[in-house]
This record gives sequence, structure tokens and C-alpha cells, in this order.
Amino acid sequence: MPELGESDVEQISRLKYAYLRHLDCKQWDELGTLLCEDATAAYSGGAYAFEGREAIIGFLRRNLGSETFHTSHRVHHPEIEVAGDEARAVWAMDDVNVDPSLDFYLSGAGFYEDRYRREADGWRISHTGYRRSFETVMAMSAARMALTASWWSTDGRSTLEVQDS
Repeated sequence: MPELGESDVEQISRLKYAYLRHLDCKQWDELGTLLCEDATAAYSGGAYAFEGREAIIGFLRRNLGSETFHTSHRVHHPEIEVAGDEARAVWAMDDVNVDPSLDFYLSGAGFYEDRYRREADGWRISHTGYRRSFETVMAMSAARMALTASWWSTDGRSTLEVQDS
């Protein structure tokens, strides 16, 4: 729901930030409410393309839904153009994806290219997708990496021991 006095650009920015928070927190139902029913998605330069809210959420749930798979997505430097009840945006993106059960660590960057539509109750995402400028992958074990905190397995608390006094 838009805040009183909030501009279209601010509303669209908050929408994108909520999309990423719900994605990283695996809040699939909440994420779905941010998409138009007929939304489309084209992830990884179009390698994974979907039509419809249910298809998009299904793909994300299947591929990112495991509690051992951790993601962190950040967007910044938005270029947002609003034309009436439609808008377009390009967002610089950085992400990290980690799954200790797969000995997997991915880091990358790229650009989201999104479209938005104003509906009766506010802005929704009508299209989302990204194209990578780069992506790196390594085995966590090769870098002697260990996951010491997890939203799901440790309730977000670090397992590192520190001195408190």
C-alpha cells in the first residue's frame, strides 16, 4: 500500500526492495502479491523465462526454496521512468548465493530490467528479469568457507564464539 505523499518512483523503489526481501526470506506468498497476475520473467539473460505469477513463483520456490540454499540480492542505482500507469526501470544488481549442502558459492552482478503497472491498489511488477555482467562460482570447501549463521537453521544467530566482556 502506498504511503501518503510518496511519489511513483519511491513506490516503485519500495516495491523492488520488498521483492528482494521476500525472495531472500523465501516468503513466496508475499512475493506473489507483488507481481501482476500476468507477469513475465526472464532470468539469467532469458535462459529461464516464465509467463504468469504462478509459474514465476513456482520456479523460484523450486530453485531457491531449500533451507540450505541462502541468497542475498541487492539492487542500487535505479533508473526509473514513469509514463502514466506504466513504468520501466533498470537496476544495478549484486547477489551472493550459498548452499553448503552442495558445496556451492556463487557471486555475481548484472542489471535487472523491470516493467511495472499501476493497478487499483498500487504498483505491481509486470515483468522482471536480469542479465549478468559477470558470475563466479566456487566450491565453499576450496576456500575453507563455513556457514556460521542461517535464518532457517540457527534463527539468524551466529555460531561463532566471541568474548562478551
